[in-house]
Amino acid sequence: MDTVLDTAGRAGRTLDSRPIAPSLFAHFVLRSSNAAAMVDWYTAVLNMHVVYRDDMLSFLTYDDEHHRLAIINIGGLQAPDDKSTGLSHVAYAFPRIGDLLATYRRLKARGIEPFWPIHHEPTVSLYYHDPDVNAVELQVDCFSKAEAAAYFHTEAFRKNPVGVVFDPEVLASAYEAGAPETDLLRQPDGPPARV
Repeated sequence: MDTVLDTAGRAGRTLDSRPIAPSLFAHFVLRSSNAAAMVDWYTAVLNMHVVYRDDMLSFLTYDDEHHRLAIINIGGLQAPDDKSTGLSHVAYAFPRIGDLLATYRRLKARGIEPFWPIHHEPTVSLYYHDPDVNAVELQVDCFSKAEAAAYFHTEAFRKNPVGVVFDPEVLASAYEAGAPETDLLRQPDGPPARV
């Protein structure tokens, strides 16, 4: 930004004309006719807490952001059909494989199980459906950010861009038995998964 003076001698600023990336992804908003169950699910799954809640609106967060998720309570909504365009899923990353597997076990004990456990190669991912059947991915990175970006340009990615389905219970048991984390993060052998 350059400081410029207007005709009255006041200092002004010139706005930058270059594209500017946002500093973070702040939040997303869901519309639901099932708001109470949605709030309960997100507090259980993502360890969120309610910042604000009334009959129409709920704000939830898991960190110091004022809200990471808003749920708008609107009666009579219908789920989109499988032929609708729109959001496929949202994803949340854990720092370590043990955190992802501990979350898997905690949720399983509550009757919340992934509908699609898949090792994408750059991530180990567990996909869940919330009460409105929105897809939520919980993942842990297997590579550094640079390694993951480079992986998308490899022959391995070209041959299998989706990944391999795995059994999260087997992975959790291997973790508890002391398997090295590098082994747990390695993609298992198996056929490419279908989307």
